[in-house]
Amino acid sequence: MKSTSVVPAPTLRSAASQVPALQRGLALLELLAATPTGATLAELATTLHLSSATVFRLAGALEELGYLQREERTKRFSLTRKLLTLGQPHSGAKSLLECAIEPMRSILAATGETTQLVIPAGSECVLLEQLPSVHSFKYIVDLGSRVSVHCCAPGKAILAFASQDTLDQALAGLSFERFTPHSITSRADFLLELESVRACGYATDFGEHFEGIHCLAAPLLDQFGHAFASITIAGPSTRVPQTRFAEWGALIRECCQRAAQNFLT
Repeated sequence: MKSTSVVPAPTLRSAASQVPALQRGLALLELLAATPTGATLAELATTLHLSSATVFRLAGALEELGYLQREERTKRFSLTRKLLTLGQPHSGAKSLLECAIEPMRSILAATGETTQLVIPAGSECVLLEQLPSVHSFKYIVDLGSRVSVHCCAPGKAILAFASQDTLDQALAGLSFERFTPHSITSRADFLLELESVRACGYATDFGEHFEGIHCLAAPLLDQFGHAFASITIAGPSTRVPQTRFAEWGALIRECCQRAAQNFLT
């Protein structure tokens, strides 16, 4: 889920003085979002075609507001979790994370494996929060990481219970990339998988994104029965064997129902 490649920055108008400060700031945030390793002031200025003074002011303001952080040793800027919290669903005064954290702790206590809260983003899933495994060898990824819905349990759990419009939009953006020999690589096979998820109420991932990593996930459903998030566990196949899928799948499904009820009431 983590990549070190740098995606080109959004194109800005040639005359920097004509670009509103808000657009410059958003371009800076988008660049850092596509650069997991972060970037120095000089790198930001060069890529965005802005003066160092302008980038210094923008980065300083965003750092003061809590959207950026700068590593003292390398002087590289990176995003904080604040943007993630802005993007998560809210119900009145309650955030999704507030409503899901206790059910997630219950799952972690029962399984011992890394427990994650995931939200949809088109044909991808975004990791909003995670509770690391109790084991010394554990599966963890960076918060904010994205993965294609076709090769992960939470993506399947969400799309299996999505509205038809949401499903169609996600399918249109899928390339069905093969990450491991177990990845689903066709629309027809993926739709069959979603039928299985609907039948049992939870989704599985047999090393479809990372070889040797098994995942189980269930959806959080709104009042219309549509998924708006998912809770998943992930760990080595030796500790998350198929023989535990039914037991742990039912547990995760029950905890997701509790989290959704907390959120919707």
